[in-house]
Parts: sequence; C-alpha cells; structure tokens
Amino acid sequence: MTQSDHPSFGRDGIPTWHGTTILTVRKGGEVVVAGDGQVSLGPTIIKANARKVRRLGKGDVIGGFAGATADAFTLFERLEAKLEQYPGQLMRAAVELAKDWRTDRYLRRLEAMMIVADSTTTLVLTGTGDVLEPADHIMGIGSGGNFALAAARALADQPLTAEEIARRSMTIAAEICVYTNENVLIEKMASTR
Repeated sequence: MTQSDHPSFGRDGIPTWHGTTILTVRKGGEVVVAGDGQVSLGPTIIKANARKVRRLGKGDVIGGFAGATADAFTLFERLEAKLEQYPGQLMRAAVELAKDWRTDRYLRRLEAMMIVADSTTTLVLTGTGDVLEPADHIMGIGSGGNFALAAARALADQPLTAEEIARRSMTIAAEICVYTNENVLIEKMASTR
C-alpha cells in the first residue's frame, strides 16, 4: 500500500482531516445531539476537545457537523440566515440551504454533513441536496456514525433517556472507531415528538 492509497491521506499524498461522530436521539420528550471531540490529521490526533455540536438560531435548533470545520461553520452560518428568513420552520430553512448548497458553485465544494434538530424535527443535510428525516428519530454521521447509530438503535427500546442512549452509544463508537474519542459534548432540548 502506498501512502496515497492509505485512507488517512488524500490522492495527492497530503494527510487529510479525519473523523468525527455525531449522533442524534429523540425519545421520551427530549432530543439530543451528541458529538465527540477528536480532530485527527492523518494518523495524528490534533485536538481532543473540539466543539462540533452547538445551538443555532435563537437557541431553538441544535446542530452537529462532520467534515471540514471551516466548511461546517460556513454551512452553520448559512443555515442560521435561513432560520432568520423562515423562523420556526427548520424543514423549510434546511431545504432552502440544501438548494443553495447543491447549486452554488462555492458551496458545492464544501465537504461536511450536518445533523440539525428542533423540538419537532430531526434532519440530516448533505452537499448532494439531501434533506433526510430519519424514520426512527435516531441518526449518526461521521466516521463513527454507523457504530453509534447501531448502538443507539439497539438501546432505543431500553428504559433509558435519550441522553443516556446517546452517551452509551458514543462510548461504543469510541471503542471501535479510531477517529472518535470519549470526550462527548451533548446538547439537548425538549421534544414534542
């Protein structure tokens, strides 16, 4: 395997930023978005306590991102502008952002995914124009997203809160995914669903 074939390096042989795990769980009157804190460049951990989950808009939306940090912040800013334009309408704001993301030459180059949630809706946004609402109110993105998602689905029918499910699932993802750590930040709010 050459350096350029290694998953931690881009096609040009330059190390690439790797990993994150973002998970959302909606259960029992609350919605939680959890994210780990690890930032890796190739095989090296650069930072262990990055903040990848935050409140958006007037604090009534929680967002988490996986991907390039500058790209994600650009998308968060754009989403906040859409939320100002369409207050209280997360779905509409997300669809409008996805349209821009897909059609705008500058935005198309951004490499990130987002999970956003408010009191009624959970969505995954991608640069291909996807605005997906998970059927079971649980979704994971990032390098450890599938591990956290599988764990959360397995725990969903247990007598646990959304936060407890998210914490346990993130711990499981961190035990499996080398690009995920146990330094978990959680934002939560009341859910009407």
